[in-house]
Amino acid sequence: MELSKEQVREIIAKRVAKEFKNGDVVNLGIGLPTEVANYIPVEVQTILQSENGLLGMGESPSLEKKDDRVTNAGGSHVTVNEGGCFFDSFMSFGIIRGGHVDATVLGALQVDEKGNLANWMVPGKMVPGMGGAMDLVVGAKKVIIAMEHTSKGSHKILKNCTLPLTAAAQVNLIVTEKGVMEVTDKGLVLTEYNPYFTIEDIKNSTEAELIIGENLKPMLI
Repeated sequence: MELSKEQVREIIAKRVAKEFKNGDVVNLGIGLPTEVANYIPVEVQTILQSENGLLGMGESPSLEKKDDRVTNAGGSHVTVNEGGCFFDSFMSFGIIRGGHVDATVLGALQVDEKGNLANWMVPGKMVPGMGGAMDLVVGAKKVIIAMEHTSKGSHKILKNCTLPLTAAAQVNLIVTEKGVMEVTDKGLVLTEYNPYFTIEDIKNSTEAELIIGENLKPMLI
């Protein structure tokens, strides 16, 4: 039995949510990364930023609590935590470029073993450009990629990216439904694996060479 799309997204979002600590300012990118807000432990007090001008973003609202005036950068409805604030894009990118974001979570089309990232869409697609991703991956202190391990059976974790890069050598961590990989000077190290998959399966669905971590453990989900 294969994992459903919903199960895959939930596994990834839940695992990414465990990466933050109290006081972190975290930017969540469009798509799957926005779902991370729903799984951050209550005891971990993070400050979520949306690049369209919101600090203090909360989880997704219920239908009756939706407010069409309050959305994230992808246009999805969000809530605002107590103390949250709104500002213009000038201020938002000042926060990003000023190095005030502790972690950013982004999706990707391709990532390679050197930490290179390609995550902007081609012309004609719904998102025609890279948006704030180029600023985020060089401005944030930690770059986390949250994505499905493959796309329609094709590799997304490569030896070398083949699409135009968003940024070079900026990715720190890759989280997929199959495992967690750290980008190191020696290459990609598999530190956690989803027991639903075999190590061999994870290797076969990854073009880049995977180094099996000395302390490899089951994925924290």
